[in-house]
Amino acid sequence: MTAHLHRATLAPLQTAEQLARRFAETAVERDARGGTPKAERDALRDSGLLALAIPRQFGGLGASWAETLAVTRVFARVDSSVAHVFGFHHLMLATVRLFSRPEQWQPWFEQTARKHWFWGNALNPLDKRTVVKRVEGWYEFSGRKSFCSGASDSQMLIASAVDEQAGGKLLIAAIPSGRSGITLHDDWNNIGQRQTDSGSATFERVRVEQDESLLDPGPLSTPFASLRPLIAQLHFANLFLGIAEGAFDEARLYTLKESRPWFRAGVDSSEQDPYVLHHYGEFWVGLEGARLLVERAATLLDEAWARGPDLDAETRAQLAVAVGTAKVATTRNGLDICNRMFEVSGARATHASLRFDRHWRNLRTQTLHDPVDYRLRELGEWALSEQRPTPSFYS
Repeated sequence: MTAHLHRATLAPLQTAEQLARRFAETAVERDARGGTPKAERDALRDSGLLALAIPRQFGGLGASWAETLAVTRVFARVDSSVAHVFGFHHLMLATVRLFSRPEQWQPWFEQTARKHWFWGNALNPLDKRTVVKRVEGWYEFSGRKSFCSGASDSQMLIASAVDEQAGGKLLIAAIPSGRSGITLHDDWNNIGQRQTDSGSATFERVRVEQDESLLDPGPLSTPFASLRPLIAQLHFANLFLGIAEGAFDEARLYTLKESRPWFRAGVDSSEQDPYVLHHYGEFWVGLEGARLLVERAATLLDEAWARGPDLDAETRAQLAVAVGTAKVATTRNGLDICNRMFEVSGARATHASLRFDRHWRNLRTQTLHDPVDYRLRELGEWALSEQRPTPSFYS
């Protein structure tokens, strides 16, 4: 990771592809090890890609959401953990942009671009164990948060706590990760996404200033502010698609170079086996359909983002349907390919050293982020009754 890939020398997608080739060299070993991918995170800092979606006037690269998500997919094909925290970093930046005033988010954007800050997540709106104590002029967060993806080795956190004095309202803030009272625990040991540092964090009387609180316009307060969950869901769809594309690529290479045809096939190589060809045909159809849905949703997101505060509820709803459709398609097709890739590669492909199972483990872990059944229910309500999806932190 010693080469410095600066934004002035390479286009972002080229930079991402160079980094992805390096990440691929150690992805299998790091999947087994777990923990923080420190060298890979530092490579992202050096690359300038942490400023990818930040507008140029604040020192960033000014990329669209379609471009930013495409870079996430490049990483996901070889290392879905790095892709996860990279995408979440940009989701956290979107969070401060959508929920706070310009005098708040603009300096954060400028410092992120200049200092190569990594943003981590400690929001998790369903985990309400962290509470707010109101103090004159500031707030105090105390409690525990789970699923804090990318929090380790970050400079800034998006954190939330329940304000019981305000009827259980969620208070969201942007705070330095190293602030006194914050402890990030190394307790993430799941079957997949093993280097996302998605463990827990403890807050012990953590001081949160008024100007660190994201209150104006606040979470989900307008159609524009309600884009945050749709960006999150489309990030997941790109992550799922990237994992599936990576599994397809590895299966294809193994089939061509290592697999042997079944003795009853009557052919000389696996690439002539009619059943193997049938499976690859189905994989291709699934991937092509998912790609088109994901790219269409990204185009609609950029159009909605460009409208800013003028975004209306109907346009937001159309985007929510497109994103939800892409999320379902990438979930189903991804799990199918990551499971059935062994049917086209054979018994030897299950050797532990190859760790081809990591694709399924990563995808299975992350697709449980929120139940796909509820996404289908929303889509059914839209399809049958033209009922708009209700904005929430998950839709």
